Amino acid sequence: MGSQSVTAIKTLKDRKDFVRHLLNDIEAFEYMLQNNLFETGIQRVGAEQEICIVDKDYRPSIKAIEILDKIDDDHYTTELALFNLEINLDPFELKNNCFSEIEKQLTSLLNKGYKIAEATENNKLILSGILPTLRKKDLVFKNVTPYKRYKTLNNVLKKIRGDDFKLHIQGVEELMLKHKSILFEACNTSFQVHLQISPDEAIDKYNWSQAIAGPLLSIMTNSPLLLGKELWSETRIALFQQSIDLRNVSHISREQKPRVSFGTGWVKNSILELFTDDISRYPPIVSSKFEENSLESIQNGIMPQLKAFNLHNGTLYKWNRLCYGVHKNVAHLRIENRYIPSGPSIKDEIANTLLWVGVMQGMPKQYEKIWLKMPFYEAKGNFINAARTGINTYFSWFGKGISAKKLLENILLPMAKEGLLKSNVDEEEIDYYLEIIQKRIDKSITGSKWLIRNKRKLRKKVSKYESNVILTEHTYKNQRLNIPISEWDEINVHQNDISKKYDKVYKIMSSELFVVHENDLLQLAFKIMEWKNIHHIPVVDKNNLVTGVLEKNRLEKLDFTSKKIQNKVAKNIMTKNYDIVKPETSYEKVKKLIETTENTSVIVVNDGKLVGIFTKNDLERIEKRKIADDKSN
Repeated sequence: MGSQSVTAIKTLKDRKDFVRHLLNDIEAFEYMLQNNLFETGIQRVGAEQEICIVDKDYRPSIKAIEILDKIDDDHYTTELALFNLEINLDPFELKNNCFSEIEKQLTSLLNKGYKIAEATENNKLILSGILPTLRKKDLVFKNVTPYKRYKTLNNVLKKIRGDDFKLHIQGVEELMLKHKSILFEACNTSFQVHLQISPDEAIDKYNWSQAIAGPLLSIMTNSPLLLGKELWSETRIALFQQSIDLRNVSHISREQKPRVSFGTGWVKNSILELFTDDISRYPPIVSSKFEENSLESIQNGIMPQLKAFNLHNGTLYKWNRLCYGVHKNVAHLRIENRYIPSGPSIKDEIANTLLWVGVMQGMPKQYEKIWLKMPFYEAKGNFINAARTGINTYFSWFGKGISAKKLLENILLPMAKEGLLKSNVDEEEIDYYLEIIQKRIDKSITGSKWLIRNKRKLRKKVSKYESNVILTEHTYKNQRLNIPISEWDEINVHQNDISKKYDKVYKIMSSELFVVHENDLLQLAFKIMEWKNIHHIPVVDKNNLVTGVLEKNRLEKLDFTSKKIQNKVAKNIMTKNYDIVKPETSYEKVKKLIETTENTSVIVVNDGKLVGIFTKNDLERIEKRKIADDKSN
């Protein structure tokens, strides 16, 4: 929706007025296509950088508006959440050293933001497809940027959906939850790239952007974690679709498509099909004030803004989106690539941009009328598979099977170089950024692989919360140095110089829990403790509520060869006098509970649900680490 002032469509009159302007815009757009009223003979590249804001402890910070006011630069703007910002870069003509010029401008703008953020309570700006330290409690309505267009969109989408939004993503781990606002959309931060095209090539170029989306995404992934769960290589693809999915069961049964999608088929006869198909499938949900009659504007020599057209298009989130714009009374078309994630570094983002633009420009003539050569669902399947498995994906490429690395190295990288040379981009510039991609292929590394590899390593030594903080801290440091992901070192937790904070129990508790039912045999509980090397197991009732705790030191005193003991169940011996705390409870409080009572563990509950346990062993571990930290500082 850009910066448009929008209102909800509440009445039949509201809907009629919007549709009337929308149909007028479509008629005007068609007239412009037929009469060659679009700019040709020049191509430009533009980009939008979405950013996460974190505080001194690398947790999401809601200081967006304060930081934005201090930056005082029109390139910066708000985003849906108060822990995000966006930078809109200037468009650069596709030629010579335009990509290094884009990097130069982005670096300059980010450096400006870094300084202002640091001066604002030591906040930091981070490029991350999904910020590792995000928690469900951050994704609440009060953290929506308090501008009318964001609140209107949230209210409209929730009203249409009728109940809470649901997420269910199955990856290496599984995430299932409900949420009450669209703020899960704000977990996604991307580097959106725009490429100007001419109308006569629009059909083939748009189809081609769809065909190459999967293979290119596979080498760009940077979003494997959400709320601490290891999911897809590019989890943004699943998350974004589900976070604003408006369909209920009746919509799905009649096969209505979600508003975030890859698309429904190839464009064959006119690029106008993209928009007429969208209008046919998706009802308008918001409106605005319209002062222009688009057809009349054209007749008066004024290129129309097509405000209703752009507003409807802006409430649909295709991974490749065709956009219309006007600058100095010159209309143009461009393809917006929305699947490239933010990060891992500026250089990685520019390399991704150059690769995409190069492959777009290098489209072989043999792939015109692509619907005769590749089934649409092959391209769509490639995209979903790439989002799931990244650089390890095996693609179906025009009827033949090929690995991501071979497809990129043997076909797409040479194609990109050829396309960029034809576009008069400096060969030195091409080789420099393509080498960044080549090194990812050679080392089999992407942002996602680096995050997962280090997350698994960290989890052997620190809590889930600590591992997420350490990942975020190292990401920030490497980004400030602008080091491509292929050069990032593995994290050595012993050399980690993060200013650790142990002030809240959720940061240090064990969240990977094993529980037993009240009526489970004690022998089972004891075996689980032995198998999993744990000393405490919460006991739950039929409603999955905690009713007690079993302690290994008590079970070790039992004679399990005795039939009497063999028949005993958890509720016969569990400790009922246990302490319950909330995740936000201070570390000092839980420390005191363990040190001054006979209990050797504290149960952590949130909204009545068991979410963690903090034990005497955890306390000893933290105290040792605090001593080590003090010595190293």
